[in-house]
Amino acid sequence: MARRAPVDFNAPFQSARPETHEQWQARMGREVLAVLRSGLYLEFRFLDQALGALDPVPDERCGVLATDGVHLYYQPSALLRLYRQNPKYLSRLYLHTIFHCVFRHLWMQGSRDPALWHLACDIAVENVIDGLGRKSVARPLTYVRRRAYEALTAGGHVAAAAPAYRWLRGLTPGVQKQLEREFYADDHRLWPKPGQPEQPMPQAQAAWQKIGRRMEAELELHAKEAGAEGGSLAEAVKAANRSRSSYRDFLRRFCVLREEPRLDPDTFDLNFYTYGLSVYGNMPLIEPLETRESKKIEEIALVIDTSYSTSGALVRSFLSETYALLKQRESFFRRMNLHIIQADNKVQRDHPVATEEELIELMDHFELAGGGGTDFRPAFDYVTRLCEEKKFQNLRGLLYFTDGMGTYPARRPPYDAAFLFLGDKFDDAGVPPWAMKVVLDEDEFAPAAPAAPSPAALDEDEDLYRDLNNS
Repeated sequence: MARRAPVDFNAPFQSARPETHEQWQARMGREVLAVLRSGLYLEFRFLDQALGALDPVPDERCGVLATDGVHLYYQPSALLRLYRQNPKYLSRLYLHTIFHCVFRHLWMQGSRDPALWHLACDIAVENVIDGLGRKSVARPLTYVRRRAYEALTAGGHVAAAAPAYRWLRGLTPGVQKQLEREFYADDHRLWPKPGQPEQPMPQAQAAWQKIGRRMEAELELHAKEAGAEGGSLAEAVKAANRSRSSYRDFLRRFCVLREEPRLDPDTFDLNFYTYGLSVYGNMPLIEPLETRESKKIEEIALVIDTSYSTSGALVRSFLSETYALLKQRESFFRRMNLHIIQADNKVQRDHPVATEEELIELMDHFELAGGGGTDFRPAFDYVTRLCEEKKFQNLRGLLYFTDGMGTYPARRPPYDAAFLFLGDKFDDAGVPPWAMKVVLDEDEFAPAAPAAPSPAALDEDEDLYRDLNNS
């Protein structure tokens, strides 16, 4: 692909009818975006599909660049002015907007605070661009940026948007505002809003997911093309491509349809009922059904990895959320067959649960048991034996909450199996192809409100605040 020539604003344009100044700006803006796209393609060949996925549309209401996942909106006057003054900045801004779509930040906000989520997404994208090590999109790495990146990657975490969001929640509002000014880039006004009834082009998310998976494969084949410091991009793309799901939504996969004794008002027709009473006195023509079909969870095995490598805090958070879901009647039948199993390199404990009362009793006196190595095979063998002994009549699946650092079974069991990962530090490379692997959203298991910062943390925030002001 040949590099496009720079845009000549003084070149005459032959047209059958004269164009207005606004039309000329819109046309020249598309030319500028084409030149930027051509230059970025020559620098980053693995972005070929991503760079051409957004359709340019002029829009004077947005900032310089904005996107909804389908179109690339640009403000013609601001775009042309910046192209004359600093075309290198525009190339970086274009790449910034594209990476938002590749990482699918537009569709991952959920119940998070919108302002903090948008800032977290900007920090995550800027960290990736700064790590590419390419002169075409480079900018000075300030002390504030370097310190923010170090805080995010401490402990080996990937500097993705979700960890950045959790880090931002612990900062003071003043520091958050300063970081927002430091990392602001494109306009997020057109991002899809959670709960919005009509999302623009709902297939856009699936299209970007496909683009992201292709990028991951090409980065693995051509690792050197991403630059000497391109590892952050490969890790970010890999993290974005993992299947992330709400725990509540994932449990619905294991539901069964069954009748239960409960009134079904949806099938009750009040017209026939009152008509019968008016004609025959006290004889309704139809009465409400005393049973209804419900799709809920009936039998399931939940295995908790209690090995040394698993974080005890994450296990307890996971159990707390599980306990809250199990108590809700819309999730489980009144009589259920649930086994909560603790295992490391062997099965430590098995807690059978049949009623809500047994569940409450178990969680009130629950204690973690284990602390050894990690081997998933004993738990699978134990659950298979329970099926053979008819302890499970219709087991829907086995859910294994773990960090992934263990030995997996070689053969597929006679029931569905899923490995659930929570947090950012886990190893899913060894998960067998017959098993589902799902990364649960850690914010779903976090407390509703962040804890008050400690005095030491407040002092550190004040230091950062002064550094931001001085910079």
